[in-house]
Parts: sequence; C-alpha cells; structure tokens
Amino acid sequence: MKTKNHIRELTVTAMLAAVATVLMFLDFSLPLFIPGFVKMDVSELPALLASFSLGPVYGVAVCLIKNLLNLIFHGSTGGIGELCNFLLGAAFVATAGIIYRRSKSRKTAVIGCLVGAAVMAVVSVPVNYFISYPVYAKMFGGIDAILAAYQAINPNVDGLLQCLVVFNLPFTFVKGLLDSVLCFLIYKPLSPILHGRK
Repeated sequence: MKTKNHIRELTVTAMLAAVATVLMFLDFSLPLFIPGFVKMDVSELPALLASFSLGPVYGVAVCLIKNLLNLIFHGSTGGIGELCNFLLGAAFVATAGIIYRRSKSRKTAVIGCLVGAAVMAVVSVPVNYFISYPVYAKMFGGIDAILAAYQAINPNVDGLLQCLVVFNLPFTFVKGLLDSVLCFLIYKPLSPILHGRK
C-alpha cells in the first residue's frame, strides 16, 4: 500500500512539474509597473498544489524540476534566472505547505499562502541583489542600464536596492497572491486527482 501511494505521489509530482514547466514558458511583461525584463508567470501554481496535497517537499520538488527543464529547453540566463526562480518558488511553496500541514483547513491554507507570498517577496530582495542582478549587469550592459529601466518608470528611485524594494518586492508579493487565488479556484475540482480519490 505504501509503495502504491509513493508511486502515485511521484506520478502527481511529475505531472504537476510538467504543467509548471509549460506555465513557465508562458511568461509576460507588465511594462507599466516594472521593467520588461522582469516577467510575470504563474508557474508556482502547480508547485503550490503539490505542497498542499502531497506536502512541502513535493512542492519544492516541482519547483526544482520545472527550473531544470526550463534550463534545458529554454534557458537564456546561464542558469541564474532558473536558480533565482527556484529559490523564490521554494520559499513560497515550502512556507505555505508547512503552515497548512500543521492544521489542514481553509483558514490555514489562506494564512499559508499570505505568509508564503510575503516570504517570497522578502527573499526576492537579497536573491536579486546578490545573485541575479550582478550577473545580469555583466550580461546586459552594466548596472546603469538596469537602473535606467527602473527610472524610466519612476525617476525618483536611486540605487539597485531601492529599485528592488520599490518594484520587485511588491511585484513578487502580487505574483504569490495570484498563484494563491488560482490555487483556491482549482484545488477542489482537482482534489480527486491530487489525492488519488475516485
């Protein structure tokens, strides 16, 4: 019985990772709110479903697999974009899943999503400041070019850290909230598949 459950969990994880990979390809820009090189996607949605239905480890696994597949088939940032996406996604779905697992209810799911989105937003600042943007600066013409893209939207921002706090932090939080809302909309209809019920 345990072997059967384990096979089902791995199968559901693989299925959700495949969906997450496709969703990661379907990113889009919001140029009025944040520079065009920062993309919005809902690829954490399948990972959040995995975290709630199977446990936070499976949610993190979905984040890892989708980024590895994206690196193989679509990677254009030398793995840095995928690394940062994994770190942020893992912070989000692991936090949400751990909170939900302690007391499985709609209330704790909501709290888990809110806290998870907040954690992801906060983590995005040091991850971008110390990992992604130094690499992007070398790849795309220096830090001044990056700052200019932010200042084109808000001329008052000064310095990378301020740009990340003013733009990326709320953007990442909203991204987490969007994934959360979609999760609540589709979790119940998908529950029989996720939990292996008829």
